[in-house]
Amino acid sequence: MRDAHSGTGNVPQMAPAQTPPPLILASTSRYRRELLERLQMPFEVEAPGVDETPLPGEAPAALAQRLALQKAQAVAQRHPGAVVIGSDQVADLNGQAIGKPHTHERAVQQLRAMSGHSVVFQTAVAVVRHHAGMAEVRLSPVVVRFRDLSDVEIETYLRREQPYDCAGSAKSEGLGITLLRNVESLDPTALIGLPLTTVCELMRLAGLDPLTAGATGGVSANTSPPMAGHGA
Repeated sequence: MRDAHSGTGNVPQMAPAQTPPPLILASTSRYRRELLERLQMPFEVEAPGVDETPLPGEAPAALAQRLALQKAQAVAQRHPGAVVIGSDQVADLNGQAIGKPHTHERAVQQLRAMSGHSVVFQTAVAVVRHHAGMAEVRLSPVVVRFRDLSDVEIETYLRREQPYDCAGSAKSEGLGITLLRNVESLDPTALIGLPLTTVCELMRLAGLDPLTAGATGGVSANTSPPMAGHGA
């Protein structure tokens, strides 16, 4: 008698594993790249080349969402089969948009204005996949309350940290944490510039599961060199 388990006639055929779509971070921010690396999955980085000038009367939250979506869409047009992540962050002080200071003098002005006040860091993330007809954007606001800051504290912080590429001059993952009274957020990574819980949710909607796609780990060898900055 032939063994019941011999031969191939009764062996179920496994469906071939589908190759996950490429993942691209539409940002040159080293902060966002470092956050996305936490997911241990391969991705590439590409500059979106988007004009970040606010529209007349544009609210900070609307600005952040518009730019995040435009960044993702700009790169997705060049890579229609990829899952593309775009993000932007704008500090909101009583409805006034505060971006990167770029200079020491501007950073001093920003921190003086925010001293003793609550500031909402409007962090938006968008995921676009053209081939799947998918384009979604989410907002992850973070409420930050600043201590009453003296000019000496401001100068000391800026000289030591030099956070001139950070929205509102507040580098919370560094010495900026010493300037704060408290932080209210559903995702601690949002304040740094890329809310990973939202990123994972949108990636799954785009057909890319971070757990299974990350099995190979690491960042693509084709990743372009990052540039500093929370905003890009």
